[in-house]
Amino acid sequence: MFCPSFLLALPMFYATHALAATVNANWDVTWVNAAPDGFDRPVIGINGAWPCPTLEATAGDTIVLTITNKLGNETTGLHFHGIDQVDAPGTYWYHSHNLGQYPDGLRGPLIVHDPNDPYAGKYDEEIILTVSDWYHDQSISLVQNMLEASNTQFLPPFPDSIIVNEGFGANITFTVGKTYRFRIISFAAFASTMLHFDSHTMQVIMTDASYVRQTQAYQLRVAPAQRYDVLITCIKRDNRNFPFLMSLDINRDFANDPVQSVVWPHNATGYLVMDPQGPYPQDVVALWQPANDIAMKPLDGAAAYGPVTQTITLNFDFCTDVNGIPRACFNGQPYIDQTVPTLYSAATTGNNNTNPIIYGNVNPFILATGSVVNVVVNNLDAAIHPFHLHGHQFQVLDRPGSNVGSWNGHNRTFPASPMRRDTVSINPNSYAVLRIQVNSPGVFLFHCHIEWHVEMGLTATFIQSPELLRNMSFPQDHIDNCIKQGIPYRGNAAGNTQNVLDTSDFNTVPPLTYTGSVELFLPFPASF
Repeated sequence: MFCPSFLLALPMFYATHALAATVNANWDVTWVNAAPDGFDRPVIGINGAWPCPTLEATAGDTIVLTITNKLGNETTGLHFHGIDQVDAPGTYWYHSHNLGQYPDGLRGPLIVHDPNDPYAGKYDEEIILTVSDWYHDQSISLVQNMLEASNTQFLPPFPDSIIVNEGFGANITFTVGKTYRFRIISFAAFASTMLHFDSHTMQVIMTDASYVRQTQAYQLRVAPAQRYDVLITCIKRDNRNFPFLMSLDINRDFANDPVQSVVWPHNATGYLVMDPQGPYPQDVVALWQPANDIAMKPLDGAAAYGPVTQTITLNFDFCTDVNGIPRACFNGQPYIDQTVPTLYSAATTGNNNTNPIIYGNVNPFILATGSVVNVVVNNLDAAIHPFHLHGHQFQVLDRPGSNVGSWNGHNRTFPASPMRRDTVSINPNSYAVLRIQVNSPGVFLFHCHIEWHVEMGLTATFIQSPELLRNMSFPQDHIDNCIKQGIPYRGNAAGNTQNVLDTSDFNTVPPLTYTGSVELFLPFPASF
């Protein structure tokens, strides 16, 4: 059940540049076969090929992407991860947000170049480096097996391997005197990646799509959906091939747990190649101590937003539904798909669209125009979880170590200029305090970016500036798709247009048969 637009226009509302262009692409979403780790399996590709292509533009450009779903057996759609429709060039990616499809391969880099790059002149070449866990079974079967009452430990599917650059690996020509900008992107569905370059320090210049002051890092931990831009320089004394190691991290408490319970035997090695004839040594890391990303400072020195006018508290833990099926919950409730997509309800329920009741069990929160909101996430689980908010680079005011318990509201001092990113890892039995400004009308999801936990229900819905969403118009192809599938696009969560406060027909129990998650994607501003 999905009502997407099949003509997706992505205006880049960024600082304009003199030669703003329109980047056009026509994509057929198709099944193909691939063996990125040597095991042949069906994957979802573009125009009959996989890996999926890289989208590149410059700030100020417009991307017009025409998508035709030719899968035959599944609906599909794309989410452009990190794009917030303001002046924000950077390293992004696109991926399906439907039926757990991105672990099946529907994903790719989205690079928005910056004509006013503050680090311009400090590097000579750009390298895209993607890393991911990888599964030999298709996502739907993996999720079906996970959502069984017998899964009393709430275990997600465990990956079969790690792949780099979608199986093509990474041997990078390394030349004395040159500095390389690595755009590192995690496509992972579950595992984080520990990263280390032999004999070379990474100079971090961007977290997700936010510039930071150049910061040294000997190791990085890249959680699912996170991105890091780093500079690495080939200096005069370099005269061999240097390995760099990527090891899957199973999201345990790496600071305190035994090393064997932290890093899986799944790892990959790339090379900074100075001598193609070899040798190619291995990199061995005895102890992982990745840099603390929260200590990195925003390049622009922006102050913490304020004063705070609203606080949203989300307590995350696992739970079971009334049928005994394992779920992942905020405040004791999993996200449950409703009949009407939330954005349509916001547009068609008049003054009642400020009442969270009308949206059903999607964990809805109303955020007023101009408000400054603290989002407090208390992670009650024993593992690290990455949380992502659509449409925002949030400020991370606090993210302490593990086992400190839930946030008590006043126990620590926040930085005057907090770092920003769109996906943050929250330590086990601990919390994070995030802060956003509400200046973009729309419906934005906040969810764990372990894809399996999304399918278990670990999502909340932020309805921002609902008064500005009333009576908004939608592209006709959105409406046509809903009509074709018999999906109502007016009224409350159940499609009731006569009494939108009537909750009697809402979906209150997750379905016993897995049909995937549903989100309406409007990656461009609708007209009001």
